Amino acid sequence: MSGVDGADAHCDPPRWAVVANGENRRVALFTAAAEAAGHGTPRVVEWCDVLREGGHEFAEDEIVRLDSPGENAEVDRLLRGVDDPTRVEGSARWYARFLDSVASLRGGRRLDAPEDLAVLFDKRLCHARLRGAGVPVPVSPTSGDTAPAGDWPAVRARMAEAGLRRVFVKLAHGSSASGVLAVETTTAGRVRATTSVEIADGRLHNSLRVRHYTDESEVAAIVDRLAPDGLHIERWLPKASLGNRSADLRVLVVAGRATHAVVRTSRFPLTNLHLGGTRGDLSAVRALAGDRWAHAIAVCEQAAACFPATLCVGVDLLPAVGWRRFAVGEVNAFGDLLPRLTGLPDGPAEGLDTYAAQIAALDPRRPARFVPRPAPSPHHRSRTLHASL
Repeated sequence: MSGVDGADAHCDPPRWAVVANGENRRVALFTAAAEAAGHGTPRVVEWCDVLREGGHEFAEDEIVRLDSPGENAEVDRLLRGVDDPTRVEGSARWYARFLDSVASLRGGRRLDAPEDLAVLFDKRLCHARLRGAGVPVPVSPTSGDTAPAGDWPAVRARMAEAGLRRVFVKLAHGSSASGVLAVETTTAGRVRATTSVEIADGRLHNSLRVRHYTDESEVAAIVDRLAPDGLHIERWLPKASLGNRSADLRVLVVAGRATHAVVRTSRFPLTNLHLGGTRGDLSAVRALAGDRWAHAIAVCEQAAACFPATLCVGVDLLPAVGWRRFAVGEVNAFGDLLPRLTGLPDGPAEGLDTYAAQIAALDPRRPARFVPRPAPSPHHRSRTLHASL
């Protein structure tokens, strides 16, 4: 999706409509950015209303931004069919109902293409699209395969066939580390899983505490409960460290350009901030990466280019030990909630937060900031990027 379209600088500001949970801080942050840019207050359309009423109609001149339907118990119930928001199960139902609700939106200028969302919210399809475009990704025996991965014995068999002893087992349609297990196996047959999943009353719940399971029967019970929702398996890549903690990055890409980056560090393989991860020093990472920092940014922009009809995505970038190679773990449709973070000092959103950057990319009254970088030649891409790691 292109940024500024060269319209007359005296044009009226765009009219924004946001499909969101109105009480969510995402809405408050985006509204503040829109008002500061002179765009007025965006019209908010509640996800609850879209789901209950079977859709919504937008004016043709409205720019329609979709925001996360998360963090609302009633919306979660309508999408997943569960009454307890901490429950892990139900992600396949969530995926189907979410895509139906997106399809029910009519009119307006859409910033989140339905066909892109269908891939972004299926980790197997997303992995296959990235791999097909030459983006470096972890090896995965489930890439592009939407058939059920099966129960725990089937997962172990797929690991063995792919020669993998350390993997991440993920819900195909999960988010925020829900249902993710970092699984290690040994030649002696021992199993260890690190996860935020808690077993209570025979059900699976998301917890804010990371725990370890070393009893294979417990690991099997979790995987067997997750299996009906669809699983994605990928190699657990050894990641670089920062301050003796495992590190990765969330890089926001807006209109084809990397605009913001945050380092996430943890003593666990799951670096999500809500699971005890902390923000790391980006300047230290850039120093460690040295001349490879530009390559890391190029990898993120190449991943985002796989979704050209979507304005903004958050790329989870996995640095290999030594900070010389990088792979993409996931691409997130709603990865822009990075409070108090301003744009990269050498990027098009310098001084802007993540929401102001998206507004600037589409504001016809401002000078063009988001000029796409030239696409690398096929020879350059094959020489510098590795499709599977």
